[in-house]
Amino acid sequence: MKKARPGDTVVIDGGVYREFGIEINKPLTLIGQNNPVIDGNYKGQIMTVTADNVTIQGLTFKNIETSYTRDDAAIRVIERSNIRILNNTILNTYFGIYLQNSDHCLIEGNTVIGKDVKGVNESSLGNAIHLWYTSNSIISNNRVEGHRDGIYLEFVQDSRIKNNLSHNNQRYGLHFMFSDGNVYTYNTFRKNGAGVAVMYTRNIRVEHNKFEDNWGAAAYGLLLKEITNSVIYNNTFRRNTAGIYMESSSRLDIQRNTFDRNGWAVRLLSSCMDDTFKHNNFTGNSFDVSTNGNSTLNKFENNYWDKYSGYDLDKDKIGDVPYRPVSLYSMLVEKVPPSVMFMRSFMVDLMDNVEKVLPSFIPENIIDEQPLMRKIDHDNDRKLTQVLR
Repeated sequence: MKKARPGDTVVIDGGVYREFGIEINKPLTLIGQNNPVIDGNYKGQIMTVTADNVTIQGLTFKNIETSYTRDDAAIRVIERSNIRILNNTILNTYFGIYLQNSDHCLIEGNTVIGKDVKGVNESSLGNAIHLWYTSNSIISNNRVEGHRDGIYLEFVQDSRIKNNLSHNNQRYGLHFMFSDGNVYTYNTFRKNGAGVAVMYTRNIRVEHNKFEDNWGAAAYGLLLKEITNSVIYNNTFRRNTAGIYMESSSRLDIQRNTFDRNGWAVRLLSSCMDDTFKHNNFTGNSFDVSTNGNSTLNKFENNYWDKYSGYDLDKDKIGDVPYRPVSLYSMLVEKVPPSVMFMRSFMVDLMDNVEKVLPSFIPENIIDEQPLMRKIDHDNDRKLTQVLR
């Protein structure tokens, strides 16, 4: 590559190359053919990009030792633009792909597989795809697993994260903070330690994603902490300890989502306000909604609740009796967590039935005045329109 001129295409043929400390300091296109492998041999960082307009495609990178002070990566991009990292395989590295102070980059079609995370100390794992102070980038169609966080974004602006599979990571499938104006669509976050964490961020769109099988004492599909002015549409939250956990988040529009077979569908702390839940399906959850306070300023409208036992005398497909999704037992569990062991007991059923007749402890403002009688078909906009008309 030292002999290549700016703008050249360098073809790397099949074979195993034991190299590390490679620097790309001029605009080049690197293309692998016949599965070339660059083996870092458990040394330092394998490839560093310090030039604009570089493409890295079709290579396998593997074997980087854990580096607690350097954050060594298979591919690291430093203060560059227009970098394309395409269809590479990254195996057993500390960080996989690391972008810092860079913009207009494309990370697409890569497979980044780390270690078996069971029993591994969190500090010994890096992130599969890590962006820091970047903007206007696209992360799409990647498969990441076996890291601390599958995808990590900090101070990332106006970027798109789409069609990725992030699973079996020790902490989060996706973790982003201070990252405004981004769009997250059609991703799957499955069997991660605590699902997805979104913190200190505004103006985001979370649409058509799947949050599945994130189980554990402190696990959730999606954690929202101090999030404002954002939309969460058409997502599926299935088999998580908590589908959505919300703290100090406001002006969120949460519509057309499916909450299915979670421990808690929504844990809505009293620090949240001006959030709207509309046209969502709640099915098979142990608790549909729980909160830690006596009053909230959020709106529930036209949702389907499988626990709703009201009636529809005028046949307009909307229940004639309002539905209160917070049960007395869920309030007790929030205040005394060990009481969850009494789930499904006769006393719990009695407690909730008495509360329905003489409501006094559950929050008055958490109420769906017009619950739907039928589950919404989110896959068919025409049927959705007919149901809600």
